[in-house]
Amino acid sequence: MRDVVNAWVVFFGYAVLAVFAQNAIFTRALGVSRLVQLVGDDRTSSWLFGLQLCITQVLVAPLTWYAGSWIVSLENRAQLRPLVYVAAIAVVCTAEELVLGLGRRLPLAGKLLRIVPVAALNSCVLGTVLVERTQNFTLMQSLGFGLGSGVGYLLAVLLVTEAQHRLRSKAIPSAFRGLPITLVYIGVLALAIYGFTGHSVIL
Repeated sequence: MRDVVNAWVVFFGYAVLAVFAQNAIFTRALGVSRLVQLVGDDRTSSWLFGLQLCITQVLVAPLTWYAGSWIVSLENRAQLRPLVYVAAIAVVCTAEELVLGLGRRLPLAGKLLRIVPVAALNSCVLGTVLVERTQNFTLMQSLGFGLGSGVGYLLAVLLVTEAQHRLRSKAIPSAFRGLPITLVYIGVLALAIYGFTGHSVIL
């Protein structure tokens, strides 16, 4: 019983770490280009995209963990690692599309089916996997970090989407309106998150 509780504590601990202290966008700049596109895209729901990204991250984590454990003894593992991880993401993406294709009549299945490739082929997914493996996370740590990265990405999307309404002020110089002020806003948030993690400037 104690082992099960410890496993869940580790899982949720790493999920919270990934959401705040190691946010994929604000501390590692993973998936920023897609974030900017998503904010201005009225056809794609931020909630659905974040949900699909979370599902993909959680499904990819165990597959890449086992694949990484399998190639760790090979001499050319550094060269194989990205290829194996991309293949694992492709397998998960294909499986998700098959499941959603079979359940087309389910609510939101059609919308999720359109989002699957965009969510799976996101640098946030591959970047999170590489962080998990280079940090030698356990399986539960990888699962928690994957879920937390997806939730953190969704949180970042919602923060930037909310800011879009406030960043249309006429007080902002015309040269900064649109994408420039959005990137400045993301940069300020990133500095705040970076400070939250306890880093200090070395002079």
